[in-house]
Amino acid sequence: MRALLERVGNPEREFEAIHVVGTKGKSTAARRLAATIGGRAYTSPHVSGWHERLQTDADGFARAVERVRPAAQELRATQFETLTAAAFADFAAGGVRAAAIEAGLGGRHDATNVLGARVVLLTNVGLEHTEVLGETREEIAAEKLAVAGPGSIVVLPDEEFAHLVPGRQLRIGGAREAAAAFLGEEVELAEASLPGRFEVRGNEILDGAHTPEAADWLLERLPHPGDYVVVASILEDKDVDGILERLARAGRRLVATESSNPRSLPASGLAAAAAAYFPQVETIADPHAARARALALAGAGGRVVVTGSLYLLADLSGDHGSQRHA
Repeated sequence: MRALLERVGNPEREFEAIHVVGTKGKSTAARRLAATIGGRAYTSPHVSGWHERLQTDADGFARAVERVRPAAQELRATQFETLTAAAFADFAAGGVRAAAIEAGLGGRHDATNVLGARVVLLTNVGLEHTEVLGETREEIAAEKLAVAGPGSIVVLPDEEFAHLVPGRQLRIGGAREAAAAFLGEEVELAEASLPGRFEVRGNEILDGAHTPEAADWLLERLPHPGDYVVVASILEDKDVDGILERLARAGRRLVATESSNPRSLPASGLAAAAAAYFPQVETIADPHAARARALALAGAGGRVVVTGSLYLLADLSGDHGSQRHA
């Protein structure tokens, strides 16, 4: 990653950054932080299209990738390394002076860990990617907080993992406190939104909750929990039972489907697991048909929640104008 950035002029040195790490809420925090500090955000994964990651449009994304393509091909960079370099190069070319950068996986070995960010925000820590990051929350937190350099200000949700960043300046809080640390003054956090992050479309809610903790977060914000038809796809390496147990609190009916991601649990397998938690389960592998069926089951004025994976929401991103089925 450092070799790639060197070949394209070290664009990461042209702006200051808040580095956002954690399990849940990183993308929304990054977007709100970028809006607050007057910069741009780099997030992942995407729902509406690749351009979403760089907070640009399709043409802007294409130009960003072209800036780094020759060097990335020469070095055989991974897709995520290439995208990260493209974001940094595009920010630098556009005169961006402040950015909020979301880590992709963990932190210590992530492609974004080249920033030396002045402020690091840890949103929360849950058990995910345990085969890479560690089997305990403590081990995972250590991997995520490894991005915090000796001179950085670290913003933690509470003091649980403060011992993992000895000698750093600590603040307790969230994105608002991170913005204040970056700007050197108290601020109100700007509003921002992202597709698939508690996205409300009438009586339909779309959220990419992919861990039990993320499902808890979703349930806390659902109006009228218990009254929804749930459409879900879950990756096979996730805590399927933990997620389903929680989603059953949203409603009694589930339409099991599968995303185009090769790690997606087949709809039939998800339905079999869901039978222990939902009184009524249907299996529809095609996500568009699954969503349409859920809307039909809910009926006029009924509620639907689509969740379990951002990859599912990406597959459905073209359904924005779809009409509710009778």
